Amino acid sequence: MAEPWRDRARRAVEWNWRLRSVGDPRPHYVICGKDALAYYVARAMLESELPTGGARVTVVVPERYRSNGPDVAGLRGVRVVRSDRLDVATFEAAGLAGATGLALLHQDDVGNLHAALCAQAVDQRVRQVLRMFNGTLADGVRKLLKAPVEVLSDAEMAAPAFVAAALNEVDPSSFQHRDKTLRVARRADVRPQDVVCALAHLSETRGVELLPAEQAGADLVLAEATGQPPATEVAARRLVRARRRRRPVAVVLGAVRGFATRKIGIAVMAVLALIAVLGALISRAEDVSPLEALYLTLVTTLSGADPDTTKAADAQIMQVVLNLAGLALIPLITAVVVDGIVNARLALHTGRLQPARVGHVVVVGLGNVGTRVMAQLREYDIEVVAIDKDPEPRGAALARQLEVSLIVGDAALPETLVAASVADCQALVVASTDDVANLEAALAARDLRADLRVVLRLFDGDFAERVEETFALGVSRSVSYLAAPAFIGALTERAVISTIPVDRHALPVAEVPVAAGSELDGRPLGVVNRDGQVRLIARTPAGGAKTIWWKDLDPRQVIFAGDRLTVVARRRGLDWLTRQCAPPASAKVTIPQGQVGSVPRPVPAQSGAVVAGPVAGEEPSASAAFTGSLPGSTDWGAAASAPDATGQPAGRPASTSGSDPQTRTSEEQRPETV
Repeated sequence: MAEPWRDRARRAVEWNWRLRSVGDPRPHYVICGKDALAYYVARAMLESELPTGGARVTVVVPERYRSNGPDVAGLRGVRVVRSDRLDVATFEAAGLAGATGLALLHQDDVGNLHAALCAQAVDQRVRQVLRMFNGTLADGVRKLLKAPVEVLSDAEMAAPAFVAAALNEVDPSSFQHRDKTLRVARRADVRPQDVVCALAHLSETRGVELLPAEQAGADLVLAEATGQPPATEVAARRLVRARRRRRPVAVVLGAVRGFATRKIGIAVMAVLALIAVLGALISRAEDVSPLEALYLTLVTTLSGADPDTTKAADAQIMQVVLNLAGLALIPLITAVVVDGIVNARLALHTGRLQPARVGHVVVVGLGNVGTRVMAQLREYDIEVVAIDKDPEPRGAALARQLEVSLIVGDAALPETLVAASVADCQALVVASTDDVANLEAALAARDLRADLRVVLRLFDGDFAERVEETFALGVSRSVSYLAAPAFIGALTERAVISTIPVDRHALPVAEVPVAAGSELDGRPLGVVNRDGQVRLIARTPAGGAKTIWWKDLDPRQVIFAGDRLTVVARRRGLDWLTRQCAPPASAKVTIPQGQVGSVPRPVPAQSGAVVAGPVAGEEPSASAAFTGSLPGSTDWGAAASAPDATGQPAGRPASTSGSDPQTRTSEEQRPETV
């Protein structure tokens, strides 16, 4: 009988041979990652309706891992390669040679750099998209790699949304395109002539309506920056003024509370009360004034007194008790001083000795996202108090540089939140990498103050939405959800200029070139705008002419090949526009004979459009799955069906000019996740 591992190896070879795409014209993308960002990127690539009929996706995950959120390896239709090392052998097993793009999405800057160098050894022409936090290292990577590379930071892209939610304002970031600087704003905060387009209707009953048909009544708009300060800057200035109104009595009481422990304080108060009572009795027994009684009491307590047998019995008893109280008071004073010094040093080291604050923002977790949020808040001159379990988190050096107080402790404990003055803060931003710890800290903060504004980071977008609705914890955000569109745009070589976060959605701003002979070539501009999907904001004519912005756009103007259309769109709307601007089927690339099992690199068409064509005689891939744990073995989900004679996958209707990308009613009702 054959050994089990040999059976698994034999089945792996058989399935790999049966499921190998023979001349598959679809672009192939390799995604390395295990968290929610890799999940959203891989799912979007599977659901994308590219001109070639979709994409093939291979994900590389570790042998054994725990997914904190949606599992990328559980996606239906992806090929899974399990390996703990991203080296040359792993990339060869993943079929990187000839692939269209590679996404390195692990939260390890050095590891991603090493993987990029290994991928370059396999194929120097594959487009690489790297996830990095260190900006200096990212600049070096762009110069070091010979392959086309794009380095992005999910923390940098998501931080503005957290800052805006903390200040109860819109996204404070802006972006520049051509000769204009654009920003997101409330309609009431901008002049009507500066409004570029409507982004969303915000209502409690209907929720969020993106890119609405009714432009005039939209609550959130994309506007041209005309030098007026954004609403977030105004809110920041208001917070700075409020921070100056502090309570000096509360500061003194807080310092006294932090000087000694509670037990020593109770003991000292009890001894002092006894001395006060005996002093009053001496004042009455000796028939002296209150000042003389105070003098006699202090001298007797601290230095003792000569015995006098001629005194009355009650006076002798009080003298003895005062001497005993003095013996107890001196060690207690010494204990208070020593304990206070020790507590002060510990509090200074852990950040618990903090003055009372008002109007500041508390940031829990100085990881990638928390550090970016802290830095952006300090740019607006907002006072920040940071909390982290680690004495030296990633953002500790930057916190010292920005003079941000760092409290070392568990944010779920009430004493830690009290030390950060959470009860008097403007907002609490919980941005650590542990969903459970984030939820515990948010609930503990709500116990201290019921109306506290909490911005909660959760990895799973669906879980974040349900937590926000169930626990009423203010605002919950998913970093991967907000950053995924930018990574998808970089991976597919779309010119994604910026990504606009709107509540739980992300709207990419992209520039799409029009290829010769495409569906939009020769058609009017009016067909580009699609309510709820695509909104045209600018057109750059072919030949490098001056960009025509929204004010001068005429829906009757004709689109010509070589034009570049700047749009704000949802992901499916951008997929539709990409298909409409792609070259016709006759211009697609054919695959030479003899290249079985490999995919040639698509040749860029006019204006940067990348296309590839189908090959006759392609074998349909099977839908069975194989799971193995051998090094370099592959797991297969249900593979996408082969293209039919029209170039579309089986079971999918061919796209027509002006057709809606959402052809099924269930897709229209299902909320967009990326």
